[in-house]
Amino acid sequence: MKKHSFYQLGGRKIAPGSRHSVKIPAARLYNDTPMDLHAEVLHGVKPGPTLLVCAAIHGDELNGVEVCRRLMSEVDPLKLSGTVIIVPVVNVFGFIQQSRYLPDRRDLNRCFPGSERGALGSRLAWLFNETLVQNATHIIDLHTGAIHRDNLPQVRVDTTNAEALAMAEAFGSPVILHSKERDGSLRGLASELGIPLILYEAGEALRFDYTAIKAGVIGVLNVMKALKMLKGRRSRKNVKSVVAKRSAWIRNEFDGLVIPKIELGNTISKGQIIAHIVNPHGEELHPIKSPLNGIVIGISKIPVANEGEALFNVAQFDDDIIVEASETIDVFAENYERKPI
Repeated sequence: MKKHSFYQLGGRKIAPGSRHSVKIPAARLYNDTPMDLHAEVLHGVKPGPTLLVCAAIHGDELNGVEVCRRLMSEVDPLKLSGTVIIVPVVNVFGFIQQSRYLPDRRDLNRCFPGSERGALGSRLAWLFNETLVQNATHIIDLHTGAIHRDNLPQVRVDTTNAEALAMAEAFGSPVILHSKERDGSLRGLASELGIPLILYEAGEALRFDYTAIKAGVIGVLNVMKALKMLKGRRSRKNVKSVVAKRSAWIRNEFDGLVIPKIELGNTISKGQIIAHIVNPHGEELHPIKSPLNGIVIGISKIPVANEGEALFNVAQFDDDIIVEASETIDVFAENYERKPI
C-alpha cells in the first residue's frame, strides 16, 4: 500500500488518519477582535481526492452549517481515502449578523476570485480561494433559499460538465437543475480552475429544515462513496435524480394577499390555478394560473405580494419524464420523512 503523507494547511501538518481544526486569520472587526476562517481537516490513511465541503457563503443560510457539523462525526479518518476539508461558515461576518451579506452589503458569492488588497469581500474571497479552493480536487457548496423563500432539496450544476454531473447524480437529491456559473461566484471560480463543484440548495434562510439537513449529510456521504473516499454502497439508491434543463419563476399578477393552492414538490400543469390573490378589505378573488408545466422547487413564504413579485419557482422537464420526476419526489419524501429530534 502506498504510504500516505502529511497534509499541510495553515501552517499545520496533519498526520494520516487524524482530524485537526485549523484557524486561518481572515480579518478584524472594528473593535480589533480577530476573525478566522475555521476549517476542520479530516486526513485519511490512504491517498485519494481532496473534497472541500463549505456552507454559509451567505451568512444566513444555516442548513449547510448543521450538515457540516453532523458530517464531522460521520467520517472516520481511519477509514478515509483522501482528505475532507469542512468549512461550516465561510461568511463569518454575515453569520454573526444573521445576514446574507457582508458588513458593506456585498454578496461574498459575487466576489471570487477576490483580491488580496481589495475590499472586505474581495479579501475574504481571495483568502478562501488561495488557502482552500485551490487545494481541492472536488467541492460541495451548501446553500438554502433566500430569506422568506423555501427550496425543495435540489442540486444545481452545469450538466455539460460530466464529472460534476456524476457527483450530482451520486448525491441523490430528487431534482438536478442545470445551471450555468455566474461571474464572481464560487461555482464560476471552480469552473475556471477545472474543479468539479455541485451546489446543494434546500430549505430557507435562518431556519433549520431537518429533512433537508438529513438529505444533505447523506448526499455528501454518497458523493464520497462515489469518489472512492469511503467504502460502502450509496444510501437511498432508489432516489434517482431527474434533470431539469431550466426553471422559471411565476410572478404575481395583482396586489394583495396570496392564498397558495400548491406546495413544494407539487406537479403543476399549464392553465392550472396555483394561487388566489385577495384584497384584505374584500372577498374578490383573482386566480393566478400557471403558464407552464413543471414541478414546484421554490416558493415565497410571504403571504403578501405586489404585482410582479416572484411567487413560485418551477423546474421544467420534458413531457416524457415529468411523471418520473413526480414519482422521484414522492420516493424522496417517503425516505426522508421528518422524524422527532
